[in-house]
Amino acid sequence: MAMADINEKIDVSNVSLLYPTDESRSVHDFQNGKDSGISEYTAEQLELYALLDLKTSYAGDFFTCDRDVILYRQRTMMDVMEHPELSDLLEKILPLLADIKELRRMAEDQSFSTESYLYSITEVELYTSLVSIMKEGLEPLSDSLKSPAFKRLRDIIFTLSESDYYKGINKSLNELTSRVREVKSVTIGVNLDGQLKAEGAGVLSLNNEKFKSGRLLERALRLDFKSGDTTCIAPLIPFKHEHSENQQLALSYALNSALNDVLRSSLRSWKKIIRTYVLENTDFLLRMAPEIEFVAAASSALALLREKGCPMAFPEIAESGSGIFDVKGLVNPVVAVKLNSNVVPNDFSFDSDGMFYILTGPNRGGKSVITCAVGIAFAMAGLGLPVCAESCSISPADKIFTHFPQGSEDTIDKGRLGEECSRLEEIISKITRDSLVLLDESFSSTGSYEGSFIAGEVVAGFALANCRGIFSTHLHDLAARTSELNEKCVPLGGAKIDNLTAEVVGGGRSFKILRKTPDGKSYAADIAEKYGLSFDSIRKKLGKN
Repeated sequence: MAMADINEKIDVSNVSLLYPTDESRSVHDFQNGKDSGISEYTAEQLELYALLDLKTSYAGDFFTCDRDVILYRQRTMMDVMEHPELSDLLEKILPLLADIKELRRMAEDQSFSTESYLYSITEVELYTSLVSIMKEGLEPLSDSLKSPAFKRLRDIIFTLSESDYYKGINKSLNELTSRVREVKSVTIGVNLDGQLKAEGAGVLSLNNEKFKSGRLLERALRLDFKSGDTTCIAPLIPFKHEHSENQQLALSYALNSALNDVLRSSLRSWKKIIRTYVLENTDFLLRMAPEIEFVAAASSALALLREKGCPMAFPEIAESGSGIFDVKGLVNPVVAVKLNSNVVPNDFSFDSDGMFYILTGPNRGGKSVITCAVGIAFAMAGLGLPVCAESCSISPADKIFTHFPQGSEDTIDKGRLGEECSRLEEIISKITRDSLVLLDESFSSTGSYEGSFIAGEVVAGFALANCRGIFSTHLHDLAARTSELNEKCVPLGGAKIDNLTAEVVGGGRSFKILRKTPDGKSYAADIAEKYGLSFDSIRKKLGKN
């Protein structure tokens, strides 16, 4: 099996769709192993799964606050958005990578058998198909690619496909495949003693035709009345249907052992080639498989959002610790996907006059929608994706925490309020000044006085931690206490707390979020009027005009 120099080396390191360097990937993996920036709970609460349909991982696996990593990913996604063919290419190679991974698993279970060698042949076939498909997909885009990720991937694929070794391995693959896979039958020789008992057996030849039945009826049905080297005059008994599985397996094992001996020299030399070249040059693609899946899924999500008319802008990434978040025309992409109508955009910012907001307003006025929209914007920015807004400047969050209403699975022992407090205590133990905290209707399970008091303590605590956050609530009296809360935490170095309110215009919801102190009574009147419980409504129903 003539091959090019097996010591030919092609540098396939430092190629990634998501990380500019091996060091940045290692740092991310280490930090993610300790505590992901977006927990599965938070990803579920923000409904990130509705946007990113990942089969083998979840969005939090890729979340980062590293500015260089985010900027690198933005350039990757810009290429994908400009050239949808890249997304199609990534979707096409994912099943091949999954097949290679499964073949390796199967080969480990058959490490010294003919099957493991045949798995290796199949892996090389998949590898050569991968290289061919990727070259064909990248070649037309070669001069228009701008991202370091795709340019590096293009260079490696082109180098691999043009290497003497790659050409040689294709030739050897064809030769070995024709030798191994065209084997359709074997000729077996059996030595007999004087009593016609078998005293030795072995494979005499490998044939590229299957043997034919020698029975007269079956010969007549196929119109073949000639006898030859491939005509069977009597079948081996263990392959009759009426015999046990163990009897049938006995001959199979014997044959496989003999075939191992026949093919061993060719397949062992092939295995050596696999270990010295192919494994190395497929490992980098297998390592990239989660990245490839993420970029393909993100591309599909962005295409859907564009179809829904969502604005999209790659955020300007500010330095960590600056607390900057200034967004114009922000929409909630999950709501946009679910609705057939346009989503009302909002401007939003965290700044020196408000790093933590108390958001109040009427039911179904857009409080939860904007709270989640801010969280999703931080998540998409940290994933390296465009934000659903007209423009955005952001200092990335190191972690995103959510405290939303949930089921009663943990309330039997603690009670609803105890469960809420327990979750908040856990969040407080993990936050930093770069964290984002989103609370929606926390403490709604208790009385307004108790709820407002505990909420005030918690909000002041978050402000003292200097983290960014929103507390969406119906505790309207809490919003009236912002000055009191600021007097408590600002002198100690805490951030300022400010108010947001969901606007009501003429008794209707505009879904606009305004930065102002609310009038709690107007919301109560609005709710009463909506359900026909205002005094005037009741008076009319009673006919007391």
